Amino acid sequence: MAVRAHRLLFPSAFPRGGLSRPNPLLVPPSPTAAERRLGLPARPVFGRMASGDSRAPAAATSIPLQGGGSVEVVAAPGVSDSDLRIAINSSLFKQWLKNMQSERGLLAGGQMSLRQVYIQGVDMFGRGVGFLKFKADVFEKETQKKIPGIVFARGPAVAVLILLESQGKSYVVLTEQPRVPVGKLILELPAGMLDGEHGDVVGTAVREVEEEIGISLNKKDMVNLTAFLDPVTGCKVFPSPGGCDEELSLFLYRGNVKEEIINSLQGKEMGLREQGELIKVHVVPYDTLWRTTADAKALAAIALYEMAKRNGLLS
Repeated sequence: MAVRAHRLLFPSAFPRGGLSRPNPLLVPPSPTAAERRLGLPARPVFGRMASGDSRAPAAATSIPLQGGGSVEVVAAPGVSDSDLRIAINSSLFKQWLKNMQSERGLLAGGQMSLRQVYIQGVDMFGRGVGFLKFKADVFEKETQKKIPGIVFARGPAVAVLILLESQGKSYVVLTEQPRVPVGKLILELPAGMLDGEHGDVVGTAVREVEEEIGISLNKKDMVNLTAFLDPVTGCKVFPSPGGCDEELSLFLYRGNVKEEIINSLQGKEMGLREQGELIKVHVVPYDTLWRTTADAKALAAIALYEMAKRNGLLS
């Protein structure tokens, strides 16, 4: 899985001298062993918010926004000061906040406001943040109505539509993996998450194919299908924008192979066992792919591929 590097983005959110007003609940915590391994600076002094019940008050800090103002970020019960700090400094949170304040972001134009963010969970992949769960209080200013804002952040990812021509027929290479969130085995395109904020998109796509399928692709032969989208879309596909920030770059690879290659791939067992990947390779006719899989990545790739051909962008 992806490993994301940590880097401080909001140093002003953690003043060295603490908060401007004395607060008897301020506790200057010592760095944890995990933080020392991450090479993070000494932790800031967090304010504590009264929770209204018997549980310990939540840690909180304030982050400045572009154009003035700030947003309060609060740790939900069970989220430590350390987790809060790691979450705020993660590339996942930084990119989400950047998107919110971008030219086409929800905060652009001043019609909506971001009042508070509740960090609810942090899942680490090695030394980096893999998944982030939080709730954002976003309001439409005119009506003061709250916009649904529960976020599962996992960041950018890539997937590859591999078309292999053999004896006049077109085949697609898929992976079958156990997917616990849906409780099923799913046939899908080989895919993976990007490393860090500026991961090598094409390189990640090639690497994931090698890890999940066991074949090596030439980077120069990769075609970015999502690049055919209008620039206003960001040239990405969002499979579940109502609850997840995941943005997909979809690639196409086309090659000619002998029938023995097709046969050798069928049923091949792959995946990084140490990372819990239990993958079986399947090769299916391209003509039946749209009915064979329920994978949104595959179906989106088919649509982009066929429309690109129809509009003369691909032969």
